[in-house]
Amino acid sequence: MITGTNVLVGIVMLIGTVGIVAPVLPGLFLVWAATLLWAIEVHSTAGWITFAIATLLYAAGLVAQYLLPGRRMKRAGVDSRFVAVALVVAVVGFFVIPVIGAAIGFVATIFLLELAKHRSAGVAWHATVHAIKAVGLNIGLELGTAFAIITTWAIAVYLTRP
Repeated sequence: MITGTNVLVGIVMLIGTVGIVAPVLPGLFLVWAATLLWAIEVHSTAGWITFAIATLLYAAGLVAQYLLPGRRMKRAGVDSRFVAVALVVAVVGFFVIPVIGAAIGFVATIFLLELAKHRSAGVAWHATVHAIKAVGLNIGLELGTAFAIITTWAIAVYLTRP
């Protein structure tokens, strides 16, 4: 059933999903929080079960997004300190050059730090490519988790309609 709450929750979930791809907002958290708001509003057993499932999906997604990309980068020899610095530069870059600054800042920082470490452009580029793939995997995991939460919520909305 289409209600104001369902429309609002759907919009927040959509904004959260966009926030995953364009990291301006904590996207996955917004999707999860929207499910919480819905559960509070419907105040039913089905609502709380849906929220519990969303919470389990959220936790599994967070664990996966922190473990899997990190392992791949470690195997490729990418220094985790360099990734941390690159993420800070990416945040600054996002504000200096809107939209594309984060990507440019991240890639350039990884490349330059790895170049300084190895003194070889080939090795530095190899590490940079692995870092980019890890970030892509991270975004994919986060999107997959968000879609799983949204699907769970949509099924619950459908099943709890009058």
